[in-house]
Amino acid sequence: MRLARKSGGWWGLVIACGLQGSALAAAEPCHECHDVPAEALQQTVHGFLECVDCHAGAAAVPHESPEAQARCETCHDEVTAAFARGVHGRARASGVVEAPGCADCHGSIHALLPSSDPRSATHARRIGATCGRCHSDPALAEKFGILVARPLEAYAASVHARALEEGKPGATCSDCHDSHEILPPSDPESSIFRLRVPETCGGCHREVSEAYRQSVHGRAAARGLREAPVCTDCHGEHRILSPRDPASPVYATNIPKRTCERCHADVRLAEKYDIPADRVPAYEESYHGLAVETGVVTAANCASCHGIHDILPSSDPRSHVHPDNLAATCGRCHPGAGQRFELGPVHVLQEASAHPLVRGARMIYRVLIVFVIGAMILHNGLDLLRKLLRRPSVPATVRAAGRMSPGFRLAHAGIALSFVALAYSGFALTYPEQWWTRPLTRWGGTTDMRGLVHRVAAVALLISLLGHALHAVSSRRARRCIARMRPGREDLRELRERIAYWLGRRASLPRTPVVGYPEKIEYIALWWGSAIMAATGFVLWFETAALRWFPKWITDLATVVHFYEAVLASLAIVVWHFYFVIFDPLVYPMDPAWLTGRSAPGRAHERRQAEPGVEAR
Repeated sequence: MRLARKSGGWWGLVIACGLQGSALAAAEPCHECHDVPAEALQQTVHGFLECVDCHAGAAAVPHESPEAQARCETCHDEVTAAFARGVHGRARASGVVEAPGCADCHGSIHALLPSSDPRSATHARRIGATCGRCHSDPALAEKFGILVARPLEAYAASVHARALEEGKPGATCSDCHDSHEILPPSDPESSIFRLRVPETCGGCHREVSEAYRQSVHGRAAARGLREAPVCTDCHGEHRILSPRDPASPVYATNIPKRTCERCHADVRLAEKYDIPADRVPAYEESYHGLAVETGVVTAANCASCHGIHDILPSSDPRSHVHPDNLAATCGRCHPGAGQRFELGPVHVLQEASAHPLVRGARMIYRVLIVFVIGAMILHNGLDLLRKLLRRPSVPATVRAAGRMSPGFRLAHAGIALSFVALAYSGFALTYPEQWWTRPLTRWGGTTDMRGLVHRVAAVALLISLLGHALHAVSSRRARRCIARMRPGREDLRELRERIAYWLGRRASLPRTPVVGYPEKIEYIALWWGSAIMAATGFVLWFETAALRWFPKWITDLATVVHFYEAVLASLAIVVWHFYFVIFDPLVYPMDPAWLTGRSAPGRAHERRQAEPGVEAR
């Protein structure tokens, strides 16, 4: 029928039928000796030919087998010449018996079907299996040094193979490797030679190939730089997966580490081509990088800002990250960002922040944490050592004293629970790769449970503080207790007596007010720290609004202050608060005031020495 169409109209059909009839008649004598069904032969791509058209040496009878062998080059001279130049043809010419010939790929000459026939071994949906007969054979791979492991399995999982299975267009082995003139990837003429890969892929992906050709990577590859990434470096070779597949190297959360990092975090390439080596580490410690680390696909990755195939240097006015385009690029996720103020440097390590206020805040907090927590450790260490060496005696007649009213206990419970949730989820946001973050990073599927828990806990803390403030205003006893939180001279006197007790110059416990300086320090720190954490937390929570109204260094400053204030608060709770309510020998193993409202006898005895009969409510 194909010949009929080529010949034109009904006359072509008549001619084709006549040729097939004559071929069948001519084949009859051959079938007397050769078991080749004439009817089956008619259905093949060569059905219109006579036997002697292929077996030229068989015209004389009797004929010897060498002269009777079919010669494909008789008709397909260009194809056979191309095959001879390829790896398979050269292997056969050198005597490699395992090297495939025409029939190995196309099938028997007497059953040869066009590649458009689904039964053909070279049909698009079957060609993978055809090539795989050799290329998936471990013995042949080992014998001939074929280094690509299980290419057929990899291809079968690819978007190309899946598309073919669904009846859609998809690349096959021959589309990328060529059909007959298959050359090794080391040959510059090969369709899979590294620098020719974009051209090969462009056979189907023309628009993508053109964008790549103009990109910084494409231009580098065109200049012959072998390290410049081509299509297969990012997408893979045989197992090319959809960008929506989590196993794909170009899946949103895989792009930074599995794709871009391989070159942009390579010290050798950075030195050779003067590529900044801090870009990937800076991204990884940024909000976006930390979110992507735990699988948040909506967080910006490298391609979100730099583009996918049309990656250009930031100095190019067409680049997505050119200073004039940054507002539009960032504005896709953060509407209004950079419209009032310049966004400033993006890929900057926190340690190398360009703004002096950010650097200054980091330095101040580091000094402050060492000094404050060190002083707390020294203070409590001396107190613990003195009490262990000479345990203070508490009279048996001393009973637990009232300490916390129900309103205070309720506020304490809300603050304590929300603080623990805030600390855990907050540090999980900063250190997502740690083992202790797994309950949050693995729970919730595509939802970032770290951020959700952190925000809910923040609201809970603010509600608890508000409830405590309302209780302090509405209750006379609460106001009286809060009034005692004001620092005064008695705090200095108490500290002097504690120092004297630690140094052995005082035998008995120091005279401790109902509300001493340890409680006052904690209470003031609670409100001061909460105000700082709330202010910086809201800047980070509503980052889009912040970037719309403030320069980027404000969010950088908020990040630094929020983190270090969290470190300071967490350490203070462990070192300071836990000592006085758990590890102090006067209350060990725990001061029950937060549960029952009444403090431990040891604490009650300590306070009664100062103000007998007075209880805090």
